[in-house]
Amino acid sequence: MHDETGWVRSEPPAPVRVVHLGLGAFARAHQLWYTHQANERVDPADRWGVAAFTGRSPVAAQALATQDGRYTVLVRSADGDTPTVVDSLVSVHDGTDGTAWRGHLSRAEVGVVTLTVTEAGYRRLPSGGLDRDHPGVARDIARHARDAETAPGRLVDGLRARRAAGAGPIAVVSCDNLPDNGDATRRVTLELARQVDAGLARWIEENVSFVSTMVDRITPATTDADRAAVRTLTGRDDRSPVVTEPFSDWVLQGGFPAGRPAWELAGARFVDDLAPEVHRKLWLLNAGHSLLAYEGLARGRSTVAEAFADPVCRADLERLWSEAAEVLPVPVDGPVADLRTRFANARIEHRLDQIARDGSQKLPVRVLAVAQARSAAGLPVGRAGAAVVAAWIQHLEATDVSASDPGATALAERLPGRGSAARARLALDLLAPRLARSDVFARHVAESLAVRQPTLTGARP
Repeated sequence: MHDETGWVRSEPPAPVRVVHLGLGAFARAHQLWYTHQANERVDPADRWGVAAFTGRSPVAAQALATQDGRYTVLVRSADGDTPTVVDSLVSVHDGTDGTAWRGHLSRAEVGVVTLTVTEAGYRRLPSGGLDRDHPGVARDIARHARDAETAPGRLVDGLRARRAAGAGPIAVVSCDNLPDNGDATRRVTLELARQVDAGLARWIEENVSFVSTMVDRITPATTDADRAAVRTLTGRDDRSPVVTEPFSDWVLQGGFPAGRPAWELAGARFVDDLAPEVHRKLWLLNAGHSLLAYEGLARGRSTVAEAFADPVCRADLERLWSEAAEVLPVPVDGPVADLRTRFANARIEHRLDQIARDGSQKLPVRVLAVAQARSAAGLPVGRAGAAVVAAWIQHLEATDVSASDPGATALAERLPGRGSAARARLALDLLAPRLARSDVFARHVAESLAVRQPTLTGARP
């Protein structure tokens, strides 16, 4: 068949055996890429296709539908670009299409649900429980999770349909930066299920495994220049390309009662204890990103590579890594060396304003957790971590918090006109109300606020 677009498949797609929620750039550069690579290495009968649903906006699904679900992953190294067309995405759907969602999860051949919903998407309280007062959660409960809008609600809706169809057990795989993300997903899903159907909650406990993962691959927002580069390299117009770095890592812990793709053939690792890998990634890469975002933006930098090249940011970053290294249970010399190479790759334009979003959700697990671990080990809580919190406070004072970090809106309203000590205490009351030796850490934050230069990002509108 003649194909003017270059996107029609030359062979039948793999059968849908995975359902994914959250069709963003990271999912396309990571889980879908791993599934594609695994499919390339197995017998055609053993391939796993993916039906993906957007988390919020239907735009990603609309663009990918015009390309039969296919898109380009552009791996961008310091030396050049390498394009790969990913074929694992078989069907794409608007996340509000509850009929399609329930229909896919009702199929016995579907054995895995993967999620990329970010830390805020779990609708959790600081204690880890379901935030029943969140408007979306409250609406899902009121509608008995029918055509739900939150991630926990959608899982309940889909799993209820699966139980009704007698489709058997399934694995739910969380792919984000939340520690113990499988346990977190299990908790909020069960709590919401108990609100609408106690019998369903019992069925979920008996038939659904919740897999925890550590995911790692830098995926900056795609630009028009990136789309032009794909067109030059492939000869195709791609409405949904993804740019990413050569490095990737995926570590998983948990069972798959209905099977899974052969992700290990693409480099994924399966372990019995995920915690050390999660802490290494959160406390080195993610904490480093937060530091570079808040300090870099204040110093007029716009990308990770620019901030990493700034001597002041670089020195603070090395101190932050040293504080984390003292309480990490795994060797860090190799990972830190990798990070220096990755952060220096100026061809990956990882935007600091993108990283800076939702700091109130990210800093507790990236920075405050290190302070807690240091306190538990009898070490000073750490001044480098406190400086990141101070930089975040100044960032709140210079941005539209309602758009960039809704979880910190109430805090931002209370900051103006207060001294360094009061601002530090208010921030810690939100980020880490149970932090051991919080008085010492708050003092470090206040001291850092007192000596920091005014931010260059402008006044809050």
